[in-house]
Amino acid sequence: MLHKTRGIILKTTLYSESSVVVQIFTEKFGIQSYLINGVKKPKAKIRMNMLQPLHLADLVVYHKINSGLQRVSELRPSPVFRSIPYDIIKSSIVMFLNEVLYKSIRQQHTDETLFSFIFNAISWFDETATATPSFHLAFLLKLSRFLGFAPSMESKSDLSFFDLQEGEFKSRPPLHPNYIEKTEAAFFILLYTTPFEQLGEIKFNNATRKLILDKILIFYTLHTASFGEIKSHQILEDVLS
Repeated sequence: MLHKTRGIILKTTLYSESSVVVQIFTEKFGIQSYLINGVKKPKAKIRMNMLQPLHLADLVVYHKINSGLQRVSELRPSPVFRSIPYDIIKSSIVMFLNEVLYKSIRQQHTDETLFSFIFNAISWFDETATATPSFHLAFLLKLSRFLGFAPSMESKSDLSFFDLQEGEFKSRPPLHPNYIEKTEAAFFILLYTTPFEQLGEIKFNNATRKLILDKILIFYTLHTASFGEIKSHQILEDVLS
């Protein structure tokens, strides 16, 4: 049976000389694996450049319950990216976010709220004229709410340490090393609460941005099963420096 759905491309793996298996986070069915044939042929209807990380698409798919590998009838980019593929900063941020998302989301069921957040955030990022270098930080902190481990917003003058393991402020440093002090924690919370459109108003230097990113990755490692090592963040930092 054919179904129409929107999708977010997560990972493309070679299957044969001209076929690929693509993991797509779909609006209707969560994460599914799709076999797509003939993507390297000159007259292919679905081409490899449509299957790049975090590209957004309208799909017509076959869906069989409990099938490990589904099939795609139609796929077209929607919206077509205007800036991400041609902007080194934006494309580097998207590659990094794709790696984190691939390791963070496991939904093989409908999760329209999570889907809409990712879809709309990436659409906005492509459309905005300036690549805000803190977009990925805000994106990941906001994403944590949809994944179930958002940081607590309760901060008082006597609570000077943010415990990454517990996700909340405390008056004393915890016995483990996974925490940040109040100055950096203020940026943590600011990035979480500030709309994407206003991120340009948040100013901090490269060293602070790198520190915040490192702490966010620790935050994800502590709260996401089998998160593992992120390999692309150092490349991203080199581009942003």
